[in-house]
Amino acid sequence: MTEEQYFRPTKAIIDLEAIRQNVRHLKAHIQPNVRIIAVVKANAYGHGDVAVAGAALEAGATMLAVATADEALHIRKHYPHVGILVLGATPVHFAPYAAAQRITLTVFSTEWIEAAAPYVKAAAQPLQLHIKVDSGMGRIGVRTLQELRAVEEAITAQRNMEIDGIFTHFATADEEDASLFTKQVQIFTSFVDALAVRPPCVHASNTAAALIKDQKLQFDAVRYGISLYGLAPSSYVASMDPFELQPALSLQTELVHVKQIEVGDSVGYGATFVATESCWIGTLPIGYADGMIRKLGGQEVLIDGQRMPLVGRICMDQCMVLLTKKYPVGEPVQLIGKQGTEQVTLDEWAARLQTINYEVPCNFTNRIPRFYK
Repeated sequence: MTEEQYFRPTKAIIDLEAIRQNVRHLKAHIQPNVRIIAVVKANAYGHGDVAVAGAALEAGATMLAVATADEALHIRKHYPHVGILVLGATPVHFAPYAAAQRITLTVFSTEWIEAAAPYVKAAAQPLQLHIKVDSGMGRIGVRTLQELRAVEEAITAQRNMEIDGIFTHFATADEEDASLFTKQVQIFTSFVDALAVRPPCVHASNTAAALIKDQKLQFDAVRYGISLYGLAPSSYVASMDPFELQPALSLQTELVHVKQIEVGDSVGYGATFVATESCWIGTLPIGYADGMIRKLGGQEVLIDGQRMPLVGRICMDQCMVLLTKKYPVGEPVQLIGKQGTEQVTLDEWAARLQTINYEVPCNFTNRIPRFYK
């Protein structure tokens, strides 16, 4: 960020070359005629959608995917000519905006098509649509061949709507047990074969499937999500990754206060940490309002290239760390990323939070500015 001035030392650093490298590696891994759809929903998984989208496109992605209509409009302001697919459901009254802005929408019901048709009747260009197949994920999508044919017929009956693609989403592509995955593949391929006309963009592979599954499942395009950011979808996929992923996000701050406490002194709400000996405590300007939620208590951070634990309860705006010695105010603190020979990863945070690495950067709020290198 260069347009605004920030005074708080807490910031996220996004390595755009890591983003580009992750795209280049995938491009070399997949079939040469397969396109890459860079998934930049949820503010690019907390990394910053506009900057990440630019880096991904520079490296070879040809389309962008988001989750909502508002995300699509935000991206369109910055990238007027690239294809944008909204993966989630959209209200019918967004249809004319999508047609005018050349934003592709996901559809899965005849009711939506019939309700949206009047909105695009006078559009200057047809509304592009991708049919979603629910092959086993259980979220949105047509579930029977009868529903699929009805949706296809409803779209083709409209003068200002076109079927540009069809897709599904795998529920267990990142797991070793392939039983449900195999079933989903069979269902999806049968649905594609059942169409009267095969659309130009058939896509099924999410990140995990694109990395470790049969290349025949790459179809016309693959959707590149979590590993665009240098994170593996699961430990199973990580063990089989065809190339090394480059994590793009690091998180840093600095000590804003250092004090010595004595035996019996407590730290933080609830006095959950009580000193058993004289020790040094540092205060960090980051808390759960920034996305560093309270369950991260005890997580280690890097100071002077060494691991040191957070102590006491994490507050809304601050947290405390047990220091090995007295450090000066302003001493750099690495929360995620490398410092010296040590490294704290997003996966480490996810393990402590008993969640997946996807969730961690999505929790980082706008109070943490993103800086790009």
